[in-house]
Amino acid sequence: MGAKLACPALFISAPASGQGKTTLTAGLARLHLRAGRRVRVFKTGPDFLDPMILARASGAPVLSLDLWMVGEDACRKLLAQAAREADLILIEGVMGLFDGTPSSADLATTFGVPVAAVVSAKSMAQTFGAIAFGLARFRPGLPFHGVLANRVGSARHAQMLQEALPADAPWLGHVASAEMMELPDRHLGLHQAHEIDDLDARIERAADALAQTTLADLPPPIAFTYPSDNVTIPRLLDGRHIAIARDAAFSFLYPANIALLETMGASVSYFSPLADEPAPANADAIFLPGGYPELHASMLARNAQSAASLRAHVSAGKPLVAECGGMLYLLDALTDVAGTRTPMLGLVPGEAVMQRRFAALGMQQLDGAHGALRGHTFHYSRVTTPVAPALVARHAQTGAHGEALYRHGSIAATYMHAYWPSNPAFAAALFHGTAL
Repeated sequence: MGAKLACPALFISAPASGQGKTTLTAGLARLHLRAGRRVRVFKTGPDFLDPMILARASGAPVLSLDLWMVGEDACRKLLAQAAREADLILIEGVMGLFDGTPSSADLATTFGVPVAAVVSAKSMAQTFGAIAFGLARFRPGLPFHGVLANRVGSARHAQMLQEALPADAPWLGHVASAEMMELPDRHLGLHQAHEIDDLDARIERAADALAQTTLADLPPPIAFTYPSDNVTIPRLLDGRHIAIARDAAFSFLYPANIALLETMGASVSYFSPLADEPAPANADAIFLPGGYPELHASMLARNAQSAASLRAHVSAGKPLVAECGGMLYLLDALTDVAGTRTPMLGLVPGEAVMQRRFAALGMQQLDGAHGALRGHTFHYSRVTTPVAPALVARHAQTGAHGEALYRHGSIAATYMHAYWPSNPAFAAALFHGTAL
């Protein structure tokens, strides 16, 4: 191991999703930012939406931490880099504290980051103490910092909650129910940051509420250590220009993925299909990320200039990589939950139909000529296509078949959201259009 770097750090978790973790993590980040501290926030697991909110709150990019997808050594390096640059590290958990393999508890324990549990106390009294008891004691060795009650109805309610706590679950305070502080959501999770008109006001209200709690106190410093094996990334994309679609329809981008492209020597530019911007004619490769094309299907269908540029790119035999929503845009048509069928680009034969329930969820891995590329899938649509899969992913825990990766001419398309730093050579092959 390399040099140790100490930085105050706190892990914000909960007994389940929907407890208010993102709202309060964002508020806590903004509170410390207002105090003049440099705050770095991380999000546990695969997520594109929460990091948008947290980046807005903290003023810095929000990277993913996951012991499987990112890898322990890579997580260790990211935390050590943050410790060198920041005055406070905050990590928001995923789902409940012990949910998933690996879980938030696994991550917090691996790096010794104390866990503050956020528990929604709406419609609850003394049972709050039982939940806190379980969170604090379920896993021996978990560094437990305390519990904060969210959505509290009154001062008397807060008193009952605090009195119910066991001695080894310190009270970190409470936050009252406040509709104007909560963040709106929809089928894939929270709304995107730019879609919430009063987002900064909501974050400020959360910061103000947390200022009255001991959760706002600066946590103790934690020692983070660089891994001894500091691998140099080869410049596998040296000189290549990669154009990336980025707007409200195509926004699911890991900052670490973009950083990897640049580390490998690529120059990156952006264009908006939703604004009918053409993809740059001089781009060597194009990436269409996931997002919400189904919410903007009619506009995408009307935007002829952007469509013509993508068709020209593919006709020229240049690589085009598409994930999830980006793949839907390439198909012949997309049908929404109301049954409205909208023509898409027609660059990959097949159609997609949106559903009201999710069709796939979980961590997956593609195995190819360059080894394993890890990522995740989460979507509410189903695709039918005559194109045979070039590769089929497998589920992280069960090994069962997962998402297909399709090759159609110079196009590589899949539902799986890949974390490219898990295999830079595989990622480079996608953008070179070479064998996978």
